[in-house]
Amino acid sequence: VQLVESGGGLVQPGGSLRLSCAASGFTFSRYFMSWYRQAPGKERELVASISSVGDRTKYVDSVKGRFTISRDNAKNTAYLQMNSLKPEDTAVYYCNAPLGWTDYWGQGTQVTVSS
Repeated sequence: VQLVESGGGLVQPGGSLRLSCAASGFTFSRYFMSWYRQAPGKERELVASISSVGDRTKYVDSVKGRFTISRDNAKNTAYLQMNSLKPEDTAVYYCNAPLGWTDYWGQGTQVTVSS
């Protein structure tokens, strides 16, 4: 199993980024996918989740209306569109695949929101 995130970077407040998570080594279309983030000195938190076919999503309250999780099962890729970014969104963002008894994680991608 491999999860590879991309798309992070430095953006000004109010800006946008789209994160991608390329998955391999498992049947992507059969599993929920999630995005987590971890800011310096804070615990890792769940940001958004999406069902296997993309018909159900869930968000942490702090990103509702600004972030959108999606997936393309034909490309084995999950996305996190982040709009109206705030400095408090600064964190390392991780892709997560809960496969049975084991959680798999990507290496993370840094998102920094600063002027």
